[in-house]
Amino acid sequence: MSVLTRDEAQTRAQILDVERYTIALDLTTGEETFDSATAIRFTARAAGDTFVEVKPATLRSISLDGQPLDPALLDGNRYPLTGLTAGPHELRVDAAMHYSRTGEGMHRFTDPTDGETYLYTQLFMEDVQRVFAAFDQPDLKSVFAIDVTAPEGWTVLGNGVAERTGEGRWTIAPTPLISTYLVAIAAGPWHSITTEHAGLPFGIHCRRSLAPYLDADADEILDITRACYDRYHEKFDEPYPFDSYDQAFVPEFNAGAMENPGLVTFRDEFVYRSAVTDTERQTRAMVIAHEMAHMWFGDLVTLTWWDDIWLNESFAEYMGYQTLTEATLPRALNSVRAGEAPFPDTWVDFGVARKGWGYDADQRPSTHPVAPDPDAVPDTASALLNFDGISYAKGASALRQLVAWLGEKDFLAGINAHFARHKFANATLADFIDNLASATDRDVHAWAGQWLRTTGIDTLTAEVGTPAPTGPAGTPANGNGQSWALTVTRDGSRPHRITVGAYDHALNTQAGPGHLALRDRFETDVPGDGTPVVRPGRRPALVVLNDGDLTYAKIRLDTASWDTVLAGLSGIPDALTRAVLWNTARDMVRDAELPPATYLTAARTHLPYETDLALVQGVLSFAAGQVVDRYTVPENLPAARATLTDLCRDLIRRTEDGSQPGLRLIAVRHFIDAATQPDTLRSWLDEGTVHGGPELDPELRWRILTRLAVLGATDETAIATELAADPSATGREGAARCRAALPTAEAKAAAWDALFTDDTLSNYLFTATAQGFWQPGQEELTGDYVSRFYPDAIALAARRGPAIAEAAGRYAFPAYAIDAGSLATGTRALEDPQLIPALRRKLVDQLDDLRRALAVRTSAGG
Repeated sequence: MSVLTRDEAQTRAQILDVERYTIALDLTTGEETFDSATAIRFTARAAGDTFVEVKPATLRSISLDGQPLDPALLDGNRYPLTGLTAGPHELRVDAAMHYSRTGEGMHRFTDPTDGETYLYTQLFMEDVQRVFAAFDQPDLKSVFAIDVTAPEGWTVLGNGVAERTGEGRWTIAPTPLISTYLVAIAAGPWHSITTEHAGLPFGIHCRRSLAPYLDADADEILDITRACYDRYHEKFDEPYPFDSYDQAFVPEFNAGAMENPGLVTFRDEFVYRSAVTDTERQTRAMVIAHEMAHMWFGDLVTLTWWDDIWLNESFAEYMGYQTLTEATLPRALNSVRAGEAPFPDTWVDFGVARKGWGYDADQRPSTHPVAPDPDAVPDTASALLNFDGISYAKGASALRQLVAWLGEKDFLAGINAHFARHKFANATLADFIDNLASATDRDVHAWAGQWLRTTGIDTLTAEVGTPAPTGPAGTPANGNGQSWALTVTRDGSRPHRITVGAYDHALNTQAGPGHLALRDRFETDVPGDGTPVVRPGRRPALVVLNDGDLTYAKIRLDTASWDTVLAGLSGIPDALTRAVLWNTARDMVRDAELPPATYLTAARTHLPYETDLALVQGVLSFAAGQVVDRYTVPENLPAARATLTDLCRDLIRRTEDGSQPGLRLIAVRHFIDAATQPDTLRSWLDEGTVHGGPELDPELRWRILTRLAVLGATDETAIATELAADPSATGREGAARCRAALPTAEAKAAAWDALFTDDTLSNYLFTATAQGFWQPGQEELTGDYVSRFYPDAIALAARRGPAIAEAAGRYAFPAYAIDAGSLATGTRALEDPQLIPALRRKLVDQLDDLRRALAVRTSAGG
């Protein structure tokens, strides 16, 4: 299959105007294929040659202006259109198309709970060709009119209002001008909840087996949707540009969600069937806000080529967090479900859960600018690699810094100018910057060059001291002997506008091992003019750079401040400040500047007093998944695991009164994952409850069974029994994860065959099996598979494509084989010419993380 190059897209865009697609899909033709008939009306501006893309199971017929063409001329995914004359044309294509089991194209899923089947499209980048013939590039926008034939009893959803016109027949209202990758269909016996808001039909949908769980959260989801919709209409001059707003929670979805106009698709894990924390509900709310922002930035105004994908994602990421912070939303508390309190500051969650994703990606060999040079994205295969922490988290951080520097009023004025000038059309980074520049006297073009066209992370370091003598008798600058001076040095090239916080020890200890009170908070520019900033009063106990987390940079404190952090982090009053400091500790561990054991000690000291669930979850995840499992040398592992287990016990004890169910849930989950002995877990599983609560829901039962499998304390009979009790899709995934985790040669061989030979696993079952296979502590059992991984993964990726390649590189990689031999084997594999780009990118990143883990073990001594 040929990938589309930027040069080919530019040439085709110069030749063609595409006016309308009329598409008929028949979803009643069997379980393997569906019928797709497409008529494309287009105009050739001049005589010439071009091509149309389609990936059929069978190309039955193709005609141009009523004249039949030879289907045998299809070359891979391209059908040549030669000798076009200038003027209007109509191309007709009739084909059978394959259903997908990998979340690409038209994905087909049969729910094991009730046997019902659901279909949905994911057409991003170049997968529209799996569903209908198209001139598949974002700057050939068109109107799409779609008719669907579906089994009787199904509901069909699309980008516009869908009308049932007969038995099993549906017509979807024609779209305004949108790009091919944004067309969407979802069909099946959906459970639907519909309402109206601002004169538009709104709906939420899920498979029937999840109906009770969607019903339980429907008010919350719809309240968030309405609140975000209203807030965006306060920010944006352009009204919502489509005729309806549906949100479908679909099975086995590869991404978090997709911004299809009028029909946003979400992974249906967001329909919670087990207990979750407020932070997890907040994450769902943020994704709702993120995807709605795309209705304007991405759907109304669309990138011209994929080098500007960051604009879509960074903008939606920034707007999602900011709008959720601003909007008045019901807080998702089990005890106060109808309250009016807003969510906690969503930027704390961004700082601890998303920003590290950007920092990590930006320090790998695969780093790239937020806005890469067009030559760096020559085709769709290379563009796919840029969906990473840089395009999302770093880009959103850059926009947040831009707003801090520019001011929100001018920022929104520039955004609204952008929408007005390019609505229902395409735009580039240059257009975006020009429109921002039109709203301000600041040099936005220079800012963009410094922030968007460069790679890597700046490091800002604080030096705190006493001002140089300036007055008589050597008195400090304020003349009273009471002042301190801050000098901020920068390792990097970007300008930063930051807030600095100065904290003193408080006399009344209120929480944790110490309490700190904010004395002073001020703004400063980095780099400045080289003159220290002098502030009145004695030297603070703690000086925090980037207090408020408004820029994107590593932070290094002076020695005295860092000592204060280690002793009193939980006593800092603001959660966002604590997030900045926990991120600093995380960076220092990764850079081998802070021993892993010191990080664990800080977590044990301060997390029992932490009140922000996002921080507890973020710190525990890094402590368990990286500090213990990857950065600690084997001889120190027992002590590290004991510290982690003791911390979880502390949190469980703290929550025995039932007042903090979210914190208790986090602690129980991590206790299960860290357990080194099976007795407590077995008793919980047998009794169906954690002593003192919570009762075990399906998620906790499968989590416990997975850990027992790793410890060799369960067997196939117990797994089969649990699956019989929970025969759902997530139950099947839980069983696959458990079976792959069993510490026997037979279990590992069976899992490996399912992953790399069988090719029948869906994307989700593949991921679950891979997650179970590699386990810390099973290195002797899995050692022989390290060298097998590379040739088997390379062959698998070539057979099954980018989605499975990404899953293999992410989940099936031997992440716990941390030794020089494993690194050397992987490095040699990068030379294999058969590596497809999606897998190569994942391997480059994984091997760099492995190299870092080795360096941390060597430098910090575990």
